[in-house]
Amino acid sequence: DTLEALDIMNFTPEEIEAVLRVVSAVLLFGNVKVKQERNSDQAILTNNTVTQKICKLLGMPAVDFEKALLKPRIKVGREFVQKSQNQDQVIFSCESIAKAIYERSFKWVAGKINKVLSRNYQACSFVGILDIAGFEIFRINSFEQLCINYTNEKLQQLFNHTMFILEQEEYRTEGIEWKFIDFGLDLQPCIDLIEKPMGILALLDEECWFPKATDQTFCSKVESELSGRPKFAKPDFRSDADFCILHYAGYVEYKAEKWLLKNMDPLNENIVQLLSGSGDWFTALLFKDTSSNPGFSSMASANSGVTSRVRKGMFRTVSQLYKQQLENLMNTLHDTRPHFVRCIIPNHEKKPGKIVAPLILEQLRCNGVLEGIRICRQGYPNRVLFQEFRQRYEILTPNAIPPGFMDGRKAATTMLEKLDLDSRLYRIGKSKIFFRAGVLANLESERDEKLRVLIIGLQAMARGNLARDSFKKLIDQHKAIQVLQRNGRCYVKLRNWQWWRLFTKVKPLLQVTSTDKVVHEKEEELKKVQDQYNKEKAALQEVEEKLTRISEDRTNLQEQILREKEVAAEAEDRNIRLTTKKAELEEYIHDLEERVDAEEEKAIKLITEKKRLEANLVEVENSLAEEGNLRQKLALEKTTLENKLKGVEEALANKEDNIAKVTRDRKQLEERLKDTLTALDQEKRKKYRLRLCVDTTAFLLF
Repeated sequence: DTLEALDIMNFTPEEIEAVLRVVSAVLLFGNVKVKQERNSDQAILTNNTVTQKICKLLGMPAVDFEKALLKPRIKVGREFVQKSQNQDQVIFSCESIAKAIYERSFKWVAGKINKVLSRNYQACSFVGILDIAGFEIFRINSFEQLCINYTNEKLQQLFNHTMFILEQEEYRTEGIEWKFIDFGLDLQPCIDLIEKPMGILALLDEECWFPKATDQTFCSKVESELSGRPKFAKPDFRSDADFCILHYAGYVEYKAEKWLLKNMDPLNENIVQLLSGSGDWFTALLFKDTSSNPGFSSMASANSGVTSRVRKGMFRTVSQLYKQQLENLMNTLHDTRPHFVRCIIPNHEKKPGKIVAPLILEQLRCNGVLEGIRICRQGYPNRVLFQEFRQRYEILTPNAIPPGFMDGRKAATTMLEKLDLDSRLYRIGKSKIFFRAGVLANLESERDEKLRVLIIGLQAMARGNLARDSFKKLIDQHKAIQVLQRNGRCYVKLRNWQWWRLFTKVKPLLQVTSTDKVVHEKEEELKKVQDQYNKEKAALQEVEEKLTRISEDRTNLQEQILREKEVAAEAEDRNIRLTTKKAELEEYIHDLEERVDAEEEKAIKLITEKKRLEANLVEVENSLAEEGNLRQKLALEKTTLENKLKGVEEALANKEDNIAKVTRDRKQLEERLKDTLTALDQEKRKKYRLRLCVDTTAFLLF
C-alpha cells in the first residue's frame, strides 16, 4: 500500500528506491554495537558488518565512516587532531546522525507531496488536523517533556480563550447581564516562565554559549533567577529533580541532565561532510546545505528547511527553533476556526469494556473538560434563534401567539411566559435565547410528550373510525342474513300452495297497462335529475378550483412570511455583527493613528540622529585615513614580530622535546629507584628475620 501511495503521488522508481535506502540505513543505525577498550577511553566496534551496510546504502566509504565515528578530527588552533570517543559519545553520535537523516528525508517527502497536491491558484480556505499528545508527567521528566508541556500550555490557553473568554464575550455582545468570571485558567505566568526573556529556555540558550557551562551551572542560574516566580518551585530534598514547574495539568518535576547537549544537538562534522559528499545522489541532496558550511554542523539538522531572519550558518539551538515553529503554529490556529476533540484512554491494557475511573478523571482534569462543565453549569451553554425556537416549541403553547406576523423576540417572550419558566433559567438576547444547562433538554422532553399524546389521539381516532366501519359492516351483514333466511322460509312454505302459484302468474299481468306511463314518467324524472346533477357538478368543480387557488395563495403567503421572517432575523444578526466589527475597526484605526504619531516622532528623531551620524562619519573617515597609515607601519612591525615569534616557537619546540626526553629519563630513574627501594626493603626484612633466628638460637643454647 505504501509503494502504491508513493506511485500515486508521482514518485519515480528511483526516488522510491532512494527513500527506502535511507529508511533502511536509519534502522540499521540502531543495530550498531560499540564497546569500551580496556585501560583506555577509546570505543571500538564489536562488528563492522552493520556499518558496512550503512555505508553501502548511503554511498560512503566504510573506512572513513568508521574513522569519523570512532576518532573524529577536530580543529585545535590552526591544526586538526584526532579525538578519542568513548562508548557513550559514539552511541550519541549514531543517534543524532540517524535522527538528522530521518528528519531531512521526511521533510523532503512532505515537500514532494505538497508540491504534487498544490494548485496554481492560491487556496483561500483549508481543513487542517493537529494531533498532539497531552501533558506528560513522569517520575523523571527531561527536556523533551518540557517542550511537550510548553506546547500543551499554549494550546490549552487557546482552548480556554476560545471556549471560556469568547463564550462570555458573546453574552456581552447579545446584551445579557453577565458578570465576567475568572476561572483561574490564566496560563500566561507559566508560559512566561518558559519562553520570555530570562525564562528557562532563554537561560538554557545563554548557558549554551559558554564553553565551560554544565547542567549544574544551568540549574544554579535557573534557581537564582526564577526562584520568586509563582509557577516555579524547588523540589523536595529527597527527590532527584533539579527544579519544578506548576503546569496547568499539575506539579511537574524536571531533571536537567544533558539539557545543554540536547539543546545544542551537535552532529559529528566528519560524518556530515561524508554525507554531503556521498556518492548516492539522494543522500548528497539531503545534506547539500551543509557542504557550503564545512565548519558548521552543530545545528545542521535543525536548520534544514527552516525559514527565519537568522543568517544561514549561525548557531541556533533546538529551543529557539521549537519556539519559532510553535509561534507559527499558534498564528495559524488564531487565524482559523478551531474545533477541539478530546481523546480519553479508558485503560492502559487496551482491553474493551474496562474503565479505570481515576485515569479518566485525571485526563478530564488535564484536558480542561471539568472546567468546561463548570462554566456550562454557571453560564448558558444552550442557545436558540428566535425563529427556530418558535417553530420547534410553539406546539407547547397552543393559541398563545395570535395569527399574523409577530416579531421574533416578542413571540419568544410570549411563549416563555406561557411556559411559566423561571426567569433565572434563561436570558433573552438580541437574536437568541440562552438557556442554562438542562432547560432545553426538559423542553425537548415536554415536546416529545406532547407529540406522543397528539399522535396517540390521532391513532385512537383512526382506529375508532376503522372499528366503527367494521362493526357497521358486520351489522349490515347480520341483517341481510336475517332477511335472506326469512324470505327463504316463506318461499319454502308457499311454493306448494295453489293460490300462491295463481298469484305469481296473475301479478305480472296487473301492471301491463300502466307500465308505459310509469316508464315515461321515470324517464322525465331521470332527465331532470341528470340536468340538476350536471349543474351541481359544474358548480362544485368551480368551487373546488377556487378553493385550490385560495389554498395555493395561502401556502405561498405563509412561505413568503417565513422567508421574510428569516431574512429579517439574518439582517438583524448581520447588523449586530457589523456593529461589533465597526467598533473593533474603529478601535484598530485609533491604535493605528497612535502608532503613526509615534512613528512620526521616531522618524523626526531618526533624521536628527542621521545628521549627527553623518557629521561623525566625516570625522571617522578622516581618522580612518590616519589609521591606514598607522596600520601599514603596524603590518611591518607585525611581520618582524612574527619572524621573531617563529624562531621562539622553534626554540620552544626544541625545549619541549628536551623536557619530554628528561621527563622520560626521570620516569625511568624513578622506576629504577622504586625497584631499588623495594629490593632494599626486602633485604632489610631478610636481615631482620635472620637476626631474629640468631637471637632465638642463642637463647635456646644458653
